[in-house]
Amino acid sequence: MSAIEDLKRDEDVEIGSDRSFGIVFSVVFTIIGFWPLMFGRPLRWWSIGVAVGFLLIALVIPRMLAPLNRIWMKFGLLLAAIISPIFLALLFYLVFMPIGLVVRMFGKDPLKLKMDRGTRSYWVDREPPGPPPGSIGNQF
Repeated sequence: MSAIEDLKRDEDVEIGSDRSFGIVFSVVFTIIGFWPLMFGRPLRWWSIGVAVGFLLIALVIPRMLAPLNRIWMKFGLLLAAIISPIFLALLFYLVFMPIGLVVRMFGKDPLKLKMDRGTRSYWVDREPPGPPPGSIGNQF
């Protein structure tokens, strides 16, 4: 038994089409090529050339991009396996835990979890009462 979460997937992740992979990378390299224009600098011609190459390959022989597509997908899965636990831990320890500590500090019990040995029941009566039991038939 492990103390940390098992990050193995039960289901296979579908890889996108090679054509869409090529088009997306063509757009990305086009943006990289034109980005310096926003700051008064010249185009990055190498990036425009790579973008045109990706676009041509994606439109003419997309299966040629299959190995790159698989590598990119594996990189994305690796990145998700590393970043997700880090982000969720930061979210928990920097947001939820401090809120919980502050709520406890002020003596609040929003879920009414404190034990009271003197009470007969923890049932909370609804005011006003809900609909009559017979009015909610055949819910499913």
